[in-house]
Formats: sequence, C-alpha cells, structure tokens
Amino acid sequence: MASEGAPPIKHVFIIVLENEGIATTFGQNSPSPYLSLTLPKQGAILLRYFATGHLSNDNYISMISGQAPNKQTQSDCPIYTDFASTQFGEYGQLLGEGCVFPANVSTVADQMEAAHTTWKAYMEDMGNDPQRESATCGRPVLGQPDHTQRAEAPSPRVPKGDAYATKHNPFAYFHSIVDDQARCNAHVVNLRVLTDDLAAASTMPNLAYVVPNLCHDGHDSPCVNGEPGGLVSADEFLRHWVPLITASPAFRDGLLVVTFDESEIVSRFSPQGVLGISGDASACCNERAPNVEHAGLLGPGGGYIGAVAISPFITGGTVSSVPYNHYSLLRTLEDVFGLPALGYAAQPEVHAFGPDVFTASH
Repeated sequence: MASEGAPPIKHVFIIVLENEGIATTFGQNSPSPYLSLTLPKQGAILLRYFATGHLSNDNYISMISGQAPNKQTQSDCPIYTDFASTQFGEYGQLLGEGCVFPANVSTVADQMEAAHTTWKAYMEDMGNDPQRESATCGRPVLGQPDHTQRAEAPSPRVPKGDAYATKHNPFAYFHSIVDDQARCNAHVVNLRVLTDDLAAASTMPNLAYVVPNLCHDGHDSPCVNGEPGGLVSADEFLRHWVPLITASPAFRDGLLVVTFDESEIVSRFSPQGVLGISGDASACCNERAPNVEHAGLLGPGGGYIGAVAISPFITGGTVSSVPYNHYSLLRTLEDVFGLPALGYAAQPEVHAFGPDVFTASH
C-alpha cells in the first residue's frame, strides 16, 4: 500500500548501469542518445541525482538497504567475506567492515516479503558458466575470492561467455537473503526470466531489479565478446528492454528508473602500484559514512550521475532539479510500497521522489 502522497504505483522497475557522470551520459554528443534524448521525452530527467560511493559495490548495497560504504564494499569485495561486526550506530548503520551483512540487517526485499509484496532481481549472464556461479542466486563461496569480478570471454565450453558480476548484485551480500537457498533461488534469477514474467501483471513482481552484464551496463569497453561496450552497448540494452517493460501489462501502474551506480573515477598506475585516483566524489543530502573517511574515496559521495524515470504518473519532458541520491531511490520504493525507511533512507535530508517527478495527475 502506497504512503500518503505517493502515486498508486504497484510495479517498480530499476535498471542500473555503470560508471558514468551526468555530463557524459546526458551532455551534448552523448554516446547514448536513446537514454539521453528519447527516454527523457517519455518521462522525467533527474538532473541532481547523486551516487553514494565509489567503487561499485557500495552503491548497489546502498540502493537496497540504506547501509553506507565500508572499506570492503568500497573495494568491490574481491574476497567474499562476512561482515566482522555486530555493533550498530545511528540510522541502523552496521559499524565496521565486511561484505556479507548479518541476517539482522534488512533489505527492501525483506521488507516487501513481510508486507506480502513481491520482488525479483534479474541478472544478465548469471549461470552462463555454471562452474563460476549458479543460474539462480549466483555468488562466490563465503571466504573465497570472487572469480566473477571480470568478464569471461566466449569459449567452446561457454559459447556466450559469462559477464555476470556478483559485485553488481546487491542481494548476494545479505545473509537475510542468501541463507535461505530456496528463497534466494526463486528471487535472484537470470535476466532471461524477465521476458516470461512481463507477459502478465499477475506474473510480474512488484519490484524488478534489473542488472545488465559487464558489457551491457557500460562497465567494459571494449567487451571480451567484441561488442563496443561503454554507453554504446548500454544504450542498445535499453533500446531492447525498455519498450518491453513499458508495453507490459504491469507498467499500467508502473515506474521505471534508469540510473548508474557511480560517476567516473580513474586510477593511475605505475610499475610500483597505484599512483593515485581522480574523479567526481560530489554528494547531496548530508551524506554520511561512519565506516570510512570518505564515502566517495576522494570526497563525500559517488558523484553526479543523473537518472531517468518513466511512468504513467509522469508527464513526458519533466525536468527535476531536486537533489536525490541512491538512498532517495530506496526511500521512494519504501514510500510506494508503504514500508518504513531503512538505514540512511531515514535521514531527514533524504526525500522520496515527489511532485517534481510525479507530474501527471493521479
């Protein structure tokens, strides 16, 4: 049930892309004209939407739990380790560091099931190589290196290759989800499943969290399979999936949000190691990070990324200049489904998308 003031949205689709700032994605001569020009005409562009951290993994975790970055999630969790603390701070922040949060740290998925609403995460390429990860709830072995950090090229054994990355699947980092294998298998699935689920509103979960592979999310460029990658391949992914989503029965009361995990950040190397990093670490909404000096490595946040939102409750061509971030996206989901705010989504400076975004009458 939606909170008072939220549109009567019953289905939310989120597509997360990788590593681009707003100036590149939505600027003049953008490599992604479908995302930068076509989609904003169908809905709203959120010009002041910020990521919450660097590198990737901490942003995905923020989106579904409201938990801030720590040293391990900032480094994309190359070793799939348990969180090493059980002490909580303000706004339910788990203090310390680690990758897999204990079972008493909730996600929006846990909230939705408790409220008798449904969710699924659709992960492109998950399980293409069953020796790397399962096709459902794919993740490394606890305490072991994450061998999905890089894409696997096509081979006779794996003809399509495998560009699934666990670090871009936030649901794999919560014991509240992965400890129940049957439940996790039912909810964290390969992207192929989305085609069938879109056929009817009754088969489509209330929340669909869609993550392309390392090529189609724009992370790699060029890709191991010969595709160009970057925003060019991300735009092609959207050209295929967005019309299928917006034409589906579930979208009659739906919301689609397309955003990025973080803005660009560049590491400079020498034979001796990393010389330094540079990039956009701007933030909004009084962002905090109790477990690290800077959530964005160089500064308070993950940079200025922008977002596009499409819905029957949004007038095409809407432009919002209200500051939002990944915690705001979580807060929006919780408002839509009538759930309490988790983690930093509960901060007074963090707001759900409002009438600046939902501009169509309802």
